[in-house]
Amino acid sequence: MKPKLKDGWRSIVPFRNRSELASGFCVFPKIKSANYSSGDTPVYLNVYDLTSINGYFYWAGVGIFHSGVEVHGVEYAFGAHEYPTSGVFEIEPRECPGFRFRKSIFVGTTRLNHNQVREFMEHQTANYNGDMYHLVVKNCNHFCEDMCYRLTGNRIPKWVNRLARIGAICNCILPEALKTTTTVGHDASYHEEAD
Repeated sequence: MKPKLKDGWRSIVPFRNRSELASGFCVFPKIKSANYSSGDTPVYLNVYDLTSINGYFYWAGVGIFHSGVEVHGVEYAFGAHEYPTSGVFEIEPRECPGFRFRKSIFVGTTRLNHNQVREFMEHQTANYNGDMYHLVVKNCNHFCEDMCYRLTGNRIPKWVNRLARIGAICNCILPEALKTTTTVGHDASYHEEAD
């Protein structure tokens, strides 16, 4: 299956009529050590700054971040669009357009080969349509948490999505616009400033 290209991103198109397989994929055992055998592949969480204000708040453990899962030299992420199709896309690792790369975090390892990871991600796209993206309850960091846990058995650091968790707890004081599905724009000029 060949991915569709759009603005430097390749969208992953889900298998049709296989949504029941997506939720039944097994969770792999936890591997806590950074040392891994030759049959294991490292899985990284790549974290990006969504805004330059993160430089002021990062030290306090809060910020607005985008993230992607890197495995076998491909980074998978989730983003918003207005169509009821997959919001999962793949990019070159640490090169997400519109965001400034902050850091790469080793999450664990997987024994899945490149083709198995690709098939796994295609199955997961049924759960992550672009029109269902929500800044507080179903964002790119939620996607990465889910994928990292399913691939490695390990969770991502809590600070990556802390602001969304705070927003979910304080839902009653959020602006009405944040209580519905939201499309997030990418600021290309912000990414270019980092270069």
